[in-house]
Amino acid sequence: MTDFRLPRTIFGVRHRPGKASQGILSLEGRTFRCALGKGGIAALKREGDGATPLADLRVLGGYYRSDGVVPRRDRLGLTRIADDLGWCDAPDDRNYNRPVRLPYQASHERMRRRDRLYDVCIVLDWNISPRRRNCGSAIFLHIARPGYLPTEGCIALSPRDMQVILPLLSTRTVFRVMR
Repeated sequence: MTDFRLPRTIFGVRHRPGKASQGILSLEGRTFRCALGKGGIAALKREGDGATPLADLRVLGGYYRSDGVVPRRDRLGLTRIADDLGWCDAPDDRNYNRPVRLPYQASHERMRRRDRLYDVCIVLDWNISPRRRNCGSAIFLHIARPGYLPTEGCIALSPRDMQVILPLLSTRTVFRVMR
């Protein structure tokens, strides 16, 4: 649910010059390094292309891992990641691009990852409402791999930078992905 009492915050996201899968996230003169999809930024996002969508991505909510980078403060009311939480990425499944309970028969991601990339995982409004088959799923803001290695289409930050921006996020926050 959008809280209209909060100001709208727009983060700009661009790729780094010469590095299509690495980016710069900016807000009011502050910049943060980020990882982007291995397919760079794409206007026509497709399931499995590894691209970060060229779009305005509104924050819908998110999750955190209680034994990981526990949010100090957040306005989103993040949900603790349960052991059985997954995210469906099967375009033909009725729960495509939705959280699911594991075990789940269709293709999915496990949200409680061993690599801890989802210690904090913010759900971005890409292909959620309405959903279109094969247009991409599970576009999140999450923790980056060391060296800012490419994502599968998400935006990823260092744990330190995630802690800095987390208190700024609300359901009125937009990540504007540009070229």
